[in-house]
Amino acid sequence: MTLTKKIVATAALILGATAAAASPALADSHAPVAPGDSQTTVVTPQDSHMP
Repeated sequence: MTLTKKIVATAALILGATAAAASPALADSHAPVAPGDSQTTVVTPQDSHMP
């Protein structure tokens, strides 16, 4: 295997591992968009002072 092929293979493995590690974080930050006519509940903290 030539040096160029080794570099390309190593870069592909690194990119694949990075994509595999980042996909759960990207999926976790995605929030589905609610339709415009749905009702949402707003929760406010009742005790807002610092201890």
